[in-house]
Amino acid sequence: LQVTSLKLVLMRKEKIKMAKSVTKDTLIGEALMMNMGIAEILMASGMHCVGCPASQGETIEEACAVHGMEVQPLIDSINGFLAEQEK
Repeated sequence: LQVTSLKLVLMRKEKIKMAKSVTKDTLIGEALMMNMGIAEILMASGMHCVGCPASQGETIEEACAVHGMEVQPLIDSINGFLAEQEK
């Protein structure tokens, strides 16, 4: 049972790394797994707690609500960054 669980976790991590965009429902931890460069975008937007273990389980929308930010501009910024990385 533990081997199966480990395989599922590894498959999920690989799927996250292959993702090409984020949504408001993407977890901060998942976004950082996609590309660590997203940390700079989050930090520049005022989210200085990206290294906090609790933030890893928050969605981008939840993090924006905590910081009093609109979610869509941040999503657009992250997705623009990810698109540039694909070129």
